[in-house]
Amino acid sequence: MAARVTPGAAARPPGATELQMLRYAEDVRRLYRQLQRSICQSLLGLANALEAKDPYTRGHSERVGAWGGRIAAALGLPAEDIDTITQAGLLHDIGKIGVPEAVLRKRGPLDESEWALMRNHPIVGAQIVAPFEFFAGGSLVIRHHHERWDGSGYPDGLTGAAIPIGARVVAVADVFDALTSDRPYRPALPRGTVLAYLAEEAGRSLDADVVAVLLGLVRLDAA
Repeated sequence: MAARVTPGAAARPPGATELQMLRYAEDVRRLYRQLQRSICQSLLGLANALEAKDPYTRGHSERVGAWGGRIAAALGLPAEDIDTITQAGLLHDIGKIGVPEAVLRKRGPLDESEWALMRNHPIVGAQIVAPFEFFAGGSLVIRHHHERWDGSGYPDGLTGAAIPIGARVVAVADVFDALTSDRPYRPALPRGTVLAYLAEEAGRSLDADVVAVLLGLVRLDAA
């Protein structure tokens, strides 16, 4: 006859085998997190090595990652998404490893063949991080950070909300930092000019909600 279970009786404490399995599962999770951090650090090292070749973009990815994280937090996105967007911002230009240095540092306008090489960097960047399943969301951000709200971007011509929110965030952070930084073909633009440009592009090439958040953060910093 089966033993009767008294309603409300205390649950049986885990035995030695169950405790061992729980400890093993926690060890696996800890090792997996360590592996993720190691992979991200290696990828970041590659991105930093790329930036080190070009004094005009040095620190750009770090700033884009920082702004991306702040914008994502202000939008109220989940913590996991904030982390992914921050990491993707740090790595958004990693695909430029496949662009010749002469093109990256060219002082004049790019010709059509050079633009073709440059427009390919989001695809290359996504391919670099694609093997890492834990960073699947980051791969999408990297691939689509040059898409534009009105469909005028690349590589896939996505429009509006079809663009992943992380890519929309990184796009705004990228444009803001690029325009406020010195580049081979022009000096940094005044911050007021850049903010006015972003406001003009809100709802046109850039997500209006994301632009509004960035403008608010910039004003908060200036207060």
